[in-house]
Amino acid sequence: MPQPRISIGFKTSPQNVDWPTLDATWARAGELGVFDSAWLNDHITNPAVERGGPSWESLTLLDHQTGGRFVLGLGAGWHEGEHLPFGIPLPPIQERFDRFESAVGVIRALFSDEAAHEPGVVRADPFYPLDGATNLPPPLTPGGPPMWLGGQKKRGLALVAREGNGWMLPAIPRFDYDYFADKHDRILADLAAIGRDPAGFAFAAQLPTGATAEERAAAVEAGVRFAEIGATHVILGMPAGLGPAGIETVAAEIAVPLRERLG
Repeated sequence: MPQPRISIGFKTSPQNVDWPTLDATWARAGELGVFDSAWLNDHITNPAVERGGPSWESLTLLDHQTGGRFVLGLGAGWHEGEHLPFGIPLPPIQERFDRFESAVGVIRALFSDEAAHEPGVVRADPFYPLDGATNLPPPLTPGGPPMWLGGQKKRGLALVAREGNGWMLPAIPRFDYDYFADKHDRILADLAAIGRDPAGFAFAAQLPTGATAEERAAAVEAGVRFAEIGATHVILGMPAGLGPAGIETVAAEIAVPLRERLG
C-alpha cells in the first residue's frame, strides 16, 4: 500500500528579524516549489526573553507589509449574533463604549514613541492597563497607522474628533445622504471645538454596488453625491462570492465612471 504524501512546510518565527528579510524569505519560499505550507508563531513580544523584545504581531506586520499604508478601523461592536455563539461578552452600550474608549487610548499609547523602546509605556486604565509595554518593531507611520473610528451619537462622534483620523459611514443598504451630512458637519464642529485642524481628516462613504446594471449606475451617482457633501473616500461594497468577475464588473461599471466624474 503506498504511503501517503508527506506535507513539507517551513516556519519562520517572526522575532529578531527585520521586515525586508522576512518578506524576502517568504517570497523566495514560494518560488522554490517544494513547500506545501508556511507557518509562524503568534506572540506580541519575544518569547525567548523574559520580557519585551521585538516581535511581528499582526497589527505591526500589516503596517509594514503595506508599506505604512494600513488603516486601522475600530468600533464598539454591536452584532449580538457574532458574540453569543462564541462566548464573547457584549456588555450594555455604556460599558461597551467605555471599553472601546479605553481600547483606543491604549492603542494610541502603543503607537507612541515611548512604546518604541524600553522601559515602554505605563498607562493606568480600568480595562487595559499597561505596565512597561513596548510595541516592537514600531509602526512605519509616525504616531501609528491612521485610526478610522465608528461613532454615531454624541459621545462617539466626540471620540472620533478627539482620537480618530477618519470616520466611516456604516454599511447600510441605502444611500443616506442626510445622515452622512449630519455626522460630517457634527464631526467638523467637534474638531473645531477642540482646536484640531480638519485638513486630512477622512470621511468615508460605503456604497452597496447592487446586482444589476441599473443599481450599479445608481451607485455611480451616489458616489458623486457623497463626494459633493464631504466624502473623501468612496468604498464600493461587493459580495465576495461574486469573485473575480464581480470585481471586474464593479471596476468597469462603477469605479471607472466614478474616477472619470470625480477626477
